Amino acid sequence: MNGGRQRSRDEDLAEHDLVRAQIRMAHLLEVETGYRSGSRAWARPGEPKPEYDPERTTLTERRRAKAAELKDLDRQEAKQLGLEWMSERTLERLAAQYDEHGVMGLADGRWTPPLRGRWTISEEIAEAIRAVHAESLHRSKVSMKTKERMIHQYVQEKFKAKGKVVDVPHYSTLARVWKEWFGTEGARQRYLRSAAAVETGKAKVVILRPGQVIVLDTTPLPVKVLDDVFGEPISVHLTLALDAYSHSLVAFRLTPVSDSSVEVAMLLRDVLLPLPMRPDWGEELEWPYPGVPAALVAECAGYRVAGLPFFAPETMTSDHGSVYKNHQIVQVARTLKIELLPARAMRPSDKAACERAFAGIQSLLLELLLGYRGVDVADRGVDPEGDAVWTLAEMEHLLATWIVAVWQNRKLDQYAPAWDPGGRHSPNTLFTAAAARDGISLEIPEPSLYYELLPAHFVKIDRRRGVKIGGLWYGGTDPALDPYRGQRSGRSGRHAGKWAISRDPRDCRQVYFEDPEHHGHWHALSWNGLPPGDDVPAFSDSRVREVLHDAARAGLKPRDDMELLPVLLKLVAARTPVSAWPTQMTAKQKSERARELARARAAASDRPPVPLSALPTPARPSELAASARRAVTADRQRRREASVKQPPTAPPLLGEAIRARSMFVLPDEDVDDAEQADEPSPEAS
Repeated sequence: MNGGRQRSRDEDLAEHDLVRAQIRMAHLLEVETGYRSGSRAWARPGEPKPEYDPERTTLTERRRAKAAELKDLDRQEAKQLGLEWMSERTLERLAAQYDEHGVMGLADGRWTPPLRGRWTISEEIAEAIRAVHAESLHRSKVSMKTKERMIHQYVQEKFKAKGKVVDVPHYSTLARVWKEWFGTEGARQRYLRSAAAVETGKAKVVILRPGQVIVLDTTPLPVKVLDDVFGEPISVHLTLALDAYSHSLVAFRLTPVSDSSVEVAMLLRDVLLPLPMRPDWGEELEWPYPGVPAALVAECAGYRVAGLPFFAPETMTSDHGSVYKNHQIVQVARTLKIELLPARAMRPSDKAACERAFAGIQSLLLELLLGYRGVDVADRGVDPEGDAVWTLAEMEHLLATWIVAVWQNRKLDQYAPAWDPGGRHSPNTLFTAAAARDGISLEIPEPSLYYELLPAHFVKIDRRRGVKIGGLWYGGTDPALDPYRGQRSGRSGRHAGKWAISRDPRDCRQVYFEDPEHHGHWHALSWNGLPPGDDVPAFSDSRVREVLHDAARAGLKPRDDMELLPVLLKLVAARTPVSAWPTQMTAKQKSERARELARARAAASDRPPVPLSALPTPARPSELAASARRAVTADRQRRREASVKQPPTAPPLLGEAIRARSMFVLPDEDVDDAEQADEPSPEAS
């Protein structure tokens, strides 16, 4: 091992040492070929000499003659040329080194010795410098003069107090050594600490193919958009997934609130899935990559595919936001076999490509849109909220169209590949070149991957009420749970005996249960509080917590989910006659409701498609109001029926009661003779 030192080259030799090596080479070539130049074409006058003529002598004879010639040289001259100790064995060794390393193989190793540092920096001084460096990272930023005093203090207490003589170099020497070892350290102290925390011996990632590293990041969208419910201007967040090799924007998400772990999980799922063609997209946006026909990709996916790469990512890098490093994302990465590689804290340069993508989207597209609010309050327009004209759905469609049509075909000036630094390349051409070299994997995940990426809850199955998740009961009458009610699962370990239930926090009306007998087959378990045959607007997990809080504050004991239905209808849909009007709702209520419905629509779009026959017909507002009235009426009827254990018996008619108590009623004519015989006669009475 050379201790990290690079191989020496001819340029490392001083001028006089290079001349000495060339003189050695001339003597060696004369031995090997008979000519100082190494070729007959450039023979000098008098060459070849008789003792070096290759046609009359052998190689061993020529080496013996050369050793004798160099031995007869003047001692001082031979020493200056480095030829004072040339024997036949030395000439044989130099020939082998010349074949392997060229002229540098003939140079003496003492001509280019390895650097051994400054002789004034002893082991004790080096220990003191490193100790002060570690201490200076812990403390606030100090000057180099203070660091020099700390080095003196360390040497005084550690070595001189024990009777050991240690000379501390001058300040200028210490400053020069500090700069050589640790750099200028002109950054802020917090950034120096985060940079020093990185393992110095860890190898850097060299990106060689698409999907090897994808970069995820989230930023507020600098454009005000209108929500799809009330048309009020709201702020949304844009989450991007960028392929670090081809700089393709392989997936994105717009969320009305700050993104959560389920949105990031669905974003990673989008990276694996081909992008479907939109109805208004033309053939120019269809799958364009050669080698794999668009018809083949459409056959594998089940729909027409747009011109956007898709692949199985290997490594995901992101910042240290809680949404990217929680337990669910770790589990999602383990399921998708993705390695997590967090960027260094406060180091945007570790994901500079994604930061540049945000800036590119802003300058190329977002600044042209009405409702653009800038990046700073001082640069904001007069009324960006009033200028907003793009709805959330329209903005999502615009971004998808722009990415496929513009970004994927835009020239990358500063991101040319190493194998063609001067060429013209775009994300599509880079992906095409990599596909021609390595191929394209058409492995498309199953629709059941959606359920596997949802947060899992490990619970027991109650015989009567089903499963309880997030304070609500699901699947009380669902036949899919009947074989497993009251039974322990075969699961062992941390969740021994419990059943895994997946739930989408964006839509808590149902949870999902995988059939143990048929892996990959999932059952949707509806909330027990949903009325049969009627629809209840979507609600999220935050709304569930609000419902339970309001129910507890009202004095209700939520043992039965039916008691929560009126509270839920009041909070979610605002069914009362006046407060249900959008003009009467506060801005906060409108914003919360619009965001909740947007997340529910995102959850519905992520779920695998169902047969068309099972799709419900969209209801009109009048039908929704009638549905709410029927739901409340049915709820009251169920409560009345539940208060009585068995149906009451109807009272008898008035005539029947008189006949039963009358003493003068005559017996019926169809009474048989046996019964008449048993009755006492009037004479006997």
